[in-house]
Amino acid sequence: MKKIEKHDQDVIRLHNKQMILEIIKKSRPISRAEITKITKLSPTSVGRIVGELCEQGLVRETALTSVGVGRKAIMLDIDPQAVYTIGVDIGKKAIKFGVMEFSGELLHEERVEHVALQTTPEATAAVISETINLIIANKNLDKSKIIGIGIGVPGVIDHERGIVQYSSTLGWRNIPLAQFIQDKLHILTVIDNDLKVKILAEYLLGSAQGSRKTALIELGTGVGSSLIIDGDIFRGGSNSAGELGHTTLDPNGNMCECGKRGCLQTYIDESAILHEANRIKETADIQQLFAAAQNEENWAQDIISRTSLYIGITINNIVCMYNPDAVILCGDLVENYSEIVPLIEEQCGQVVWEPFRDTFKILTSELKSKSIVVGAAMLVMNNYVDKS
Repeated sequence: MKKIEKHDQDVIRLHNKQMILEIIKKSRPISRAEITKITKLSPTSVGRIVGELCEQGLVRETALTSVGVGRKAIMLDIDPQAVYTIGVDIGKKAIKFGVMEFSGELLHEERVEHVALQTTPEATAAVISETINLIIANKNLDKSKIIGIGIGVPGVIDHERGIVQYSSTLGWRNIPLAQFIQDKLHILTVIDNDLKVKILAEYLLGSAQGSRKTALIELGTGVGSSLIIDGDIFRGGSNSAGELGHTTLDPNGNMCECGKRGCLQTYIDESAILHEANRIKETADIQQLFAAAQNEENWAQDIISRTSLYIGITINNIVCMYNPDAVILCGDLVENYSEIVPLIEEQCGQVVWEPFRDTFKILTSELKSKSIVVGAAMLVMNNYVDKS
């Protein structure tokens, strides 16, 4: 029992430490009294955590400032260039990079066209390493200040060992990606599932700020989800929580690439939507389908309406299971065709179980295409703060 209590206390302490550091980053310079007011923690707790952050060199005291008649307060600040992290997003057709300052701002962004399915994991690791070396050289970065590299990867990831266990998107199985990069660059490297780092980014810097429990649903070439509770990513027993696309909607339904019938993604991912459209009229891409709907072609409107219904049912299932206060919709389907969002909201009004209807907000991604790079970089930053 004492071990459990200590673990809980450690989790709370780390959460408060991260929260205070984020407040200082966003509101700098700021006084201890202002932090106490925002966090509702005791002045003693705030003072102790700020003292730890100052000792670790993450926070510094600056000049005194007046806060009332005859009163002055010591203000707290950070050095944005104290340390850097590098975030990497390995996608289907490109790899994105971002250099993040300690403040959380992206100092530099870069994109390299690369199709992982057409090459080996070792070659992909070489492209990542070479590009990072070029960025370090071109931006004149002090390599000693780079505390780590974070990589968001689609698939089932063993984040503790840095192994890509399975990624259908990349065609990889049991690839020690973190070690490949670390051996080449001699910089600490961590990897995680792309949607798990994406929700971390939205929680810290995007549309989920202020939420205590957020669910994220990605809709596009595939279907996936992730959940974050009080700043902690919900991982499940093997870091595989969130494989929403392979939940069963109809056991006698459409055949999925995984070998099962009726998986959710066979109804709402882009290939499924296009397959349905082409049964009625030749449709080259999703854009053409939405254009037909805007031209009031009934067949296209029906397909989009049916897709919205299935997404609404998906939201209901997640809300019933996890009771989040926010649900973020992201991915190409909602980011490129935002007109589907009000249709989804309308369907939710019908299909979400009544006790939950007013308990959550439906949001869209604020960070959009940057979210995985930002989340991967923040993952490293958080680990650094936790272990400091």
